[in-house]
Amino acid sequence: MKTEYSTKAAIKAAAAIRKRAASQQPKVAIILGSGLGGLSKSIGDAVRVPFGDIPGFPEVTVAGHEGAVIVGTLGGREIVALSGRFHMYEGHPAALAAFPVRVFHALGAQELFVSNAAGGISSKLAVGDLMMISDHLNLMGANPLVGEEQEGELRFPDMTDAYNPGLRWLLRTTAEKLGITLREGVYAGLLGPSYETPSEVKMLRLLGADAVGMSTVPEVIVARALGMRVAGVSCITNAAAGVTGAALTHAEVLETTNRVSASFERLVTEFLARSAAPQLVMTR
Repeated sequence: MKTEYSTKAAIKAAAAIRKRAASQQPKVAIILGSGLGGLSKSIGDAVRVPFGDIPGFPEVTVAGHEGAVIVGTLGGREIVALSGRFHMYEGHPAALAAFPVRVFHALGAQELFVSNAAGGISSKLAVGDLMMISDHLNLMGANPLVGEEQEGELRFPDMTDAYNPGLRWLLRTTAEKLGITLREGVYAGLLGPSYETPSEVKMLRLLGADAVGMSTVPEVIVARALGMRVAGVSCITNAAAGVTGAALTHAEVLETTNRVSASFERLVTEFLARSAAPQLVMTR
């Protein structure tokens, strides 16, 4: 791993954020996927720090990603949010794709909520569904922990429950309370940026994937190495290649996330509010 994505580099980046939001002590980090950045408008007492002002953060290049770290409050909890992310298909190494998680941990975050736009593989998923991630397949060809062992991280993190059972229970019951349909399934992370072929989608289905995307996995791996508890939701923005025969476009991704953003925002906000009550959270 290059030193610019190390724990020491994360501490330096966190210090730059803390200078702008000194009064905030975030315990939860949120990563907003393509088209899901609208949640950032609901963050109270928000302090926005552009990627360009944070050491080690490149400029955002993907449509639907704001390119800022936001510190503030949501659901009654102090949070730090990544509005936009770094993708490996942009030419970034896996360590950089996961670097914000190290930074957020250095800021004090102990939990990570990841979100993404994904293609639906399972016949049980429809366009516009929200899917709680129960597990993932790392098919991106890289692991963000490769390289020097980083201080404070497990060298060989257990990924048995990469997505915390207690947080998944809380997310499921929150959706039930709000009357929001929340599916559950396995997310397959591929490198991209090309969408999968119909034959690749058939392979993914055989491997047990319910949805497929081009992010999230590196972030979750680093979070687990740091001992952070993780929960995640995919917005099913399209049927994966070959499922319906329709062509795939990024515009469709953004259109769908815009359509379901209100439900997503309600779910995350209430989930955070309920997670503040220790008696509601089932721990491992």
